[in-house]
Amino acid sequence: MQDIAIVIILLAVVTALAEVTDKIKIPYPILLVVAGIAIGMIPGMPSISLNPDIVFLVFLPPVLYASAWNTSWPDFKAAKRPIILLATGCVIFTTYAVAWVAHMVIPGFNWAEAFVLGAIISPPDAVAATAATKGLSVPKRVITILEGESLVNDATGLIAYRYAVVAVGTGVFSIWDAGIQFFIVATGGIVLGLLIGWSFKWIHKFTPDNPTTDTTLTFLAPFVAYLVAESVHVSGVLAVVTTGLYVAWNSSEVFSQQTRLQAYGSWNTVLFILNGVIFILIGLQLPEIVKNIGANSFWAWKYAIIISIAVIVGRIIWVYPGTYIPRWLSRKIREREPETNIKLATIVAWSGMRGVVSLAAALALPLTGKGTEPFPHRNLIIFLTFCVIFSTLVLQGLTLRPLINWFGLQADGKDQEEEQRARLLIASSIIEHIEENYALSLSDEVLNQIKTKYEIRIQRLRKDETEKKLNEEEIRAFHRLQQELLQKERQDLLQMRRQGKIGDEALRRIEYELDLEETRLILDQATA
Repeated sequence: MQDIAIVIILLAVVTALAEVTDKIKIPYPILLVVAGIAIGMIPGMPSISLNPDIVFLVFLPPVLYASAWNTSWPDFKAAKRPIILLATGCVIFTTYAVAWVAHMVIPGFNWAEAFVLGAIISPPDAVAATAATKGLSVPKRVITILEGESLVNDATGLIAYRYAVVAVGTGVFSIWDAGIQFFIVATGGIVLGLLIGWSFKWIHKFTPDNPTTDTTLTFLAPFVAYLVAESVHVSGVLAVVTTGLYVAWNSSEVFSQQTRLQAYGSWNTVLFILNGVIFILIGLQLPEIVKNIGANSFWAWKYAIIISIAVIVGRIIWVYPGTYIPRWLSRKIREREPETNIKLATIVAWSGMRGVVSLAAALALPLTGKGTEPFPHRNLIIFLTFCVIFSTLVLQGLTLRPLINWFGLQADGKDQEEEQRARLLIASSIIEHIEENYALSLSDEVLNQIKTKYEIRIQRLRKDETEKKLNEEEIRAFHRLQQELLQKERQDLLQMRRQGKIGDEALRRIEYELDLEETRLILDQATA
């Protein structure tokens, strides 16, 4: 009962703080981590430990799956070169850079332990990257690169982490063997993800259309992909991401509109809870972590500052050459990819926030190393990991928006242009279809009534003010009238329910139709 009460309290805190972040425009992971630290400092507060198995099994698959689902595959494919450079090259470079600094600075830190620390804190976090860049005025390609990197880099970091931990236990590490195993594990994860994605597509397509079961299947898919991949010793991260990309690409073919609406709402709620609980749990770990450091806390804080600087500077050192050298060397890259500049490269370099995967990997370190000996510097590694997470979230997360404003960056508006063009083409095609197929079978009144809706839409998109068509003022009046009529319909519906003329089932059906109509109206107005 106590654990259930704690979960309920955490959910209440997460919800309240989410309302605050919307008003003060601070990325919510930062505020939640700080709140978790503050709660953990309350006298008498019970210790709440973060079980790494729960993170890897319960939290990681759905978060990665949702991120993959919201990623545009064509955009991901177009930016695959910088994404791969960051997700593999930058992670490996950061691992080595942190390992070198840790080995040089921390007394008694051998190379194996240093590589463990480097592998743990090298990959930026998917949730933190999405939260930090949400609503920022930067070109779409930058967002695609950062989110794409955060999807794939966990696989690189976790594979390096496993081999570094083995090296601590055995004292043997082969770069050649690790490289071959990395290729096998990564390729196996991708292939398995495609197979599982195809399987779920087949299940969705050939089973009866039921929004509830279809939505449930979308929640099962990431867990199936992760568990199957881990059971055959390939990358569960890449399996989940590949499954998500594949199913999302085919979602328009296999899901009904009701399933999409229901799944969208359900996933938004679940992700809000998962992401909120993740970051507040990170903050709650600090008191226990500091207690485990004990008498060495002064030197631990000093090492934490040095390692945090190494993580931040290491990414910066990698990003600038990685941005410009391939473009200088290859004319094909210059022709195929859009121009970049120092400002965009700086935003990518400064967007390296770490998160829950790093902390879970640190907490998952075995208690023993060689034989029955304690794992060397385990508590210090966990402490340094937490400090890197906190410093990157707070320092980079809080300064990212001011940095973008200082650079004067603006969104390129490509999504809006594509959406506008698609809406116009669809509306024009529908009018042509009506005239070609229904002109003789429908009366003029019915035909004009059907065409009016699409003519108004085309007029709004083209903003063509002529005497023959509605002007902008008339369009606004049209939308305002529709809203008033929808509100009147809702009032009449509730009045009929109160008078006993209809039951709840009929009310819910009609109300659902009105909700869909209002949603369509809101979307139309948003693009006006």
